[in-house]
Amino acid sequence: MSVSEKMREYAKKSSWVRRMFEEGAEMKAKFGAENVFDFSLGNPDLSPPEEFNEVIQRIAADTTPGVHSYMPNGGYPWVRDAIADKLTREQGVPVTGDNLIMTVGAAGAINVTMKALLNPGDEVLLLAPYFVEYGFYVENHGGVPKVVNMKEDFSLDLQAIEDAITSKTRAIIINSPNNPTGQIYSSAELTALGEMLERVSEEVARTIYLIADEPYRAIVYDDAEVGSVFKAWRNSIVLSSFSKDLSLPGERIGFLAVNPKIRSKEELINALTLANRILGFVNAPAMMQRAVAELIDVKPDISPYVRRKKMICDVLREAGFEFTEPKGAFYVFPKTPIVDDIAFVKILAEEKILAVPGTGFYGPGHIRIAFCVPDETIINAAEGFKRAVKQAKAQGV
Repeated sequence: MSVSEKMREYAKKSSWVRRMFEEGAEMKAKFGAENVFDFSLGNPDLSPPEEFNEVIQRIAADTTPGVHSYMPNGGYPWVRDAIADKLTREQGVPVTGDNLIMTVGAAGAINVTMKALLNPGDEVLLLAPYFVEYGFYVENHGGVPKVVNMKEDFSLDLQAIEDAITSKTRAIIINSPNNPTGQIYSSAELTALGEMLERVSEEVARTIYLIADEPYRAIVYDDAEVGSVFKAWRNSIVLSSFSKDLSLPGERIGFLAVNPKIRSKEELINALTLANRILGFVNAPAMMQRAVAELIDVKPDISPYVRRKKMICDVLREAGFEFTEPKGAFYVFPKTPIVDDIAFVKILAEEKILAVPGTGFYGPGHIRIAFCVPDETIINAAEGFKRAVKQAKAQGV
């Protein structure tokens, strides 16, 4: 056997997103890109803001001695200070730079956090539907992922979460705005979650951390508000990146921030910093740190996503889908007209429409549609969606 058994198993259940993306590449080569309607990948298609282009060119031209040297493993202090100011406004809680660590994207931040928190066998609750790689990140560090289904509209099911908590529970990962559903957890929901964690933590005699993955925080619709995790629960950690709002996913720049009131803060910060180093990240990309520090107050233009959200929702309604309209991010997660979502994805593929089965997000009976695509893709896929629904209902699987 050339690879580990664990990696062999991971490969079997690896991300459906990538599988569909690869299938899409084959279809585009065969039929022409303009004839394939690819909604599979959450890859922002908007260009970075012009301010980014100006900043990165200036930074790249800097030849000051030592400009590319190592920095503290947690990142440049002034960069952390700049992001802390932004978090103070977002979370409504005073945050300082010494509460932050710069990371290699939000995925790096989650792995660093799991490394710092988990002992072998510790359980981490994952609220379904969820980004499937959360489970891999938990298992990377000896933890046990435990799936908890949310309500039909994808809002928090507090009773289900409470019922899933045991003496082995170490953390809960939430994602708001959510991938794949576009749902946002309200301030009231988060407050109730925090109150429950306060009570249950005492009952199980264990600190339970609330870890919020928030890369879509700036992409919200209809004046929706993303609640403050720091206000809701003192033992909380916020993770984010600049991948989605500034359209910089390939640059792998993110951060994590611990609640200033978190338990054993100094020890935790030290563990997180060491984890950032020994996982092989060492530090986040230096040039990108310097760049984002100057872009903190740049507001992304999400008007194309606002327009496309309306377009895709209109298309799906007309085709006969049932769905909860997304409040944020750039995904919609409609129910499939037949029980077998994988079978329905195959029917869509016959129409040259690529979507991801909800099974890939622990949300069977749904598909994820990423609408960070050109308007023409949505418009030209409309009739194909109608035909696919009609064919699926006729088959009645």
